[in-house]
Amino acid sequence: MDLNAVRTFVAVADTGQFQKTAADLSLTQQAVSKRIATLEQELGVRLFDRTARGVGLTIDGQAFLPHARALLRAEERAAASVRPGSRALRVDVIGRRVGPAGLLREFHRANPERELDVVTLFDVDRAIAALQAGTIDVTFRAVTMPGRQLPEGIESVPVFDEALQLCVGPAHPLANASAVTPGQLAGQRIWMPGNAPGTEWAAYYDAFADAFGVTIDTIGPNFGVEALLEAIAASDSLGTFFGERTPLVWPVGQDLRRIPMREPTPVYPHSLLWRTDDPHPTLAALRDYLAAVRPHSPDAPTWVPAWAQHARRGATSGHAPSTDDRR
Repeated sequence: MDLNAVRTFVAVADTGQFQKTAADLSLTQQAVSKRIATLEQELGVRLFDRTARGVGLTIDGQAFLPHARALLRAEERAAASVRPGSRALRVDVIGRRVGPAGLLREFHRANPERELDVVTLFDVDRAIAALQAGTIDVTFRAVTMPGRQLPEGIESVPVFDEALQLCVGPAHPLANASAVTPGQLAGQRIWMPGNAPGTEWAAYYDAFADAFGVTIDTIGPNFGVEALLEAIAASDSLGTFFGERTPLVWPVGQDLRRIPMREPTPVYPHSLLWRTDDPHPTLAALRDYLAAVRPHSPDAPTWVPAWAQHARRGATSGHAPSTDDRR
């Protein structure tokens, strides 16, 4: 059904005159008559009767009018759902417990009038494909993985270097340490069953393991954070890593410890990625907010993989990268 014809029908019903409708719609009276005739032919009924003052609705026209108005309202809602600034900004945060999800919640608290649609895509390949397809507006990712570069039309900016913490149970040899160095973890078994091969976070932890002689164990099914914490709490040899902004709650009896790492502090380099031709105004507001609240780099030395240096170089100051991936 031609919505222009439906719109013309509603306008004629409201004015009661073809001539006035033509002026209101910047059409000729002949064009208005043609649209109504085409609509009547499609519906198989007469919608208007001629009167001395203009036109009036037939019984069929009266029956059709509320449905015609509903069609036009549906058209407006459909257009508004994809109009920049009218629809929600769709953001991928990898997981709802990770640090970027917290940043996004803080942005929403500061800008409650801006609507967000939060999704969790699995890895950087899917996230970039979704950016290119326009099914998401922005994603938080670590860039770039070894031997990879972002495709044309995708931009990124570092937004947060999240310090890692060691998590162990009360019987672990390091349980009472106030802080540890990555070197102290050489030979230690770090269990991370969620490190799927080919993901950017698996690449990060592989580089960390190579740099400091740590054993990253990914064997076993991934039953989620609660099951992981339960296993860590009961072990005297297993540990795992979490970002400092990852919110965790566990039963009191587990007595888990979250221990900072120092000299250097491993940081996970979160960046914001978006498509350069995306005009959504909330995207610009989110970038501005993250730039304003981005924490300053710590004075102590930090570590990221060499492949992450390119994305971060020039975005922070005071710590030039060196050959051992430290800054």
